[in-house]
This record gives sequence, C-alpha cells and structure tokens, in this order.
Amino acid sequence: MGLSGLKRADALFHNLVAENKVPGMSVTVLQNGKTLLQKGYGHGNLEKRTIIVPEHSVFRIASISKCITGLTLGKMVEDGLVDLDASFYKYVPYYPKKKYDFTLRQLAGHTAGIRGYRGKEYALDKPYSIKESIEVFKNDPLLFEPGKGYLYNSFDFVLLSLAMQEASGVAFEDYVKKEVLTPLDLSAIFPPGQMGSPWDSSIKHGLKLTEHYTTTASGFKKAIPVNNFYKLAGGGYLSTSSDIAKLGQAILDGKLLKKETYRQILSSQTIQGKPTYYGLGFQVSQDTKGRSFVGHLGNSVGAYTNFFVYPEAQTVISILINCTDPKVQEILNTAVNCLLPENYLA
Repeated sequence: MGLSGLKRADALFHNLVAENKVPGMSVTVLQNGKTLLQKGYGHGNLEKRTIIVPEHSVFRIASISKCITGLTLGKMVEDGLVDLDASFYKYVPYYPKKKYDFTLRQLAGHTAGIRGYRGKEYALDKPYSIKESIEVFKNDPLLFEPGKGYLYNSFDFVLLSLAMQEASGVAFEDYVKKEVLTPLDLSAIFPPGQMGSPWDSSIKHGLKLTEHYTTTASGFKKAIPVNNFYKLAGGGYLSTSSDIAKLGQAILDGKLLKKETYRQILSSQTIQGKPTYYGLGFQVSQDTKGRSFVGHLGNSVGAYTNFFVYPEAQTVISILINCTDPKVQEILNTAVNCLLPENYLA
C-alpha cells in the first residue's frame, strides 16, 4: 500500500464526519505488527466536543463481542470444560425442551434454529442477568431443525454464554477476563455495568465512554438507553479501537489458543455442503474484492463497528463508530481497500 492509499483512507474517514454522516469514529490499523493508522475523527460527545483518542475512547463494540466469545469458547474446549458437539442440555438442563436437540457448535455458528429479535427486543433496557434473560425467548419453538439452516442472531450467544457459565461454574464475564482478556493484555475490553452504567474502574485506566447517538433527518440525537449486559457474549462488550486491533493481532500471532483450535473457530460452518461464511463467533468471508478475512461487522443501539483480520496481508482493521447504523459501509469498504497492501490480491 502506497502512502496515497493511506492518505485516501484518512480523507474518507475525515469526510464521514465533515459531511455529518457519523458523529465520531475511532480507527486503528495494524500491518505486519506495526501501527499503520491510529486516529480519532469527530467527537465522542457532540455537546462537549470531546475529542476521540483511539487508546482511551470507549465504544460499544456490538457484535465484535461474538469474536471474544468465540476465543473464550476455544479456550474452554482446550481446558476440557465443554464439548462443542455435546447437547446444550448437558450444561443447561433446565432450558425448556424443544422438538430437536442442539449443540454448542450450532449455537456458536448460528445453525441451532433459535429465533432472532422481535419488535423492540433489540433495545431492551432491563437489568437482566444472562440467566434471567432467557425468559424473553425460552418458550418459543426452534425455527428449523438444527444443522439444517442458518439464522444469524444474538440469542444464540445468550444461550452459549449461559452454557459456558454453567460448565465453568464461573460468571461468564469473569471467565472471559481471567482466561482471555488478561492473558492478552486487553484491559480496555470490558462489560457495561449491570445497571447500564459504564464499568466503574474504567476511570482508573484513563478511559472515557463515548456518548451514543442515532441519526435523524436533522442530524444526530442521543440514543435511547439500553442495558446490553445480558447479551454480553453476542453484543454487549465495550472497548477502544486500539484494544480491538490488539485482539486481531493476537489472532494473527496465534496467541492464546492452539493452531487446531483456531482452525475450528475460524472455519466456515456448512449447511448441506454449502458454506455459511460464519465460523464460531467469527465471520469467515471475503471482502468486496474477494480477499479472505475473519472478523465481524457490528450494529447495535448507538454503535456501528468493523473488525477485519486479513491473515495473508498481516493486516488488522478496527473501526468503531458511536452511532446506530449510519449507512456508510460502502465508504468504509473503500477505505479498507485503500489500507491493504497494493500487491495483496484475492
């Protein structure tokens, strides 16, 4: 990638703010283990004109949370705490029985038949624990026979985290912190407070939670309050773009897990012989130019996120925006193309 590519990406990010398409954005790009671009654009809080600092500005990371859960699941498999192909009911026997059995692998790969959000469930603002939240959907039937279909949703990951919690005997967030985040030195990835407040000790680390916005015809307004603690595993974590990039580098470097475990979580699941382009907590796909990546897009109340790890190009891209889907993915894709090495083709 020439300097012109980097300058063009920087200009594209800048223009998203200048044209009022996003309120604020934090970008960190690593290439060959070195920082290629790390910069904040726009504001973390529009009223206070708070500048965005990639190492300190904290965003909701939405479904990038699933990647953290995927790594944690791999660790639990290696530690012998769970079996990917064991019945979910082995770990959560009190969940209402359905027409079909389903496994942890099927939950992690969105092939278990669990339904998605209905109505305003996307924006729940109740202080549910993970276990309490299954009341929302536990009595609904499966939408299809597990293993015979694919439906991306976050309730899969509520159930997955509940099974992981029951299997380990440790609160899900505590296991993740001890076994994944602390070993990888990712202190700026953490859950929201259970009552919807930011993590109390974040202040000690110099971290600052950004305000969350939604788009309106006249600009941006503060997003409605939500409590994402119950869906921590699928879309609840908070972080900086800097630490999300570090997470991607850890994957490139093969840290934490064995090679075979990485192969399992970063391989697409298949339905009737066809790939779903989803592994276990990770999108396993190709970009608009046909280049292979693993990672995740994320969209939640007050947040829109991109996390791409390109193994062949040794590149990690972390983009966090403090606004519900601002409809700018096409521009982000163009910027990503500018950030990859010129000689890196599909």
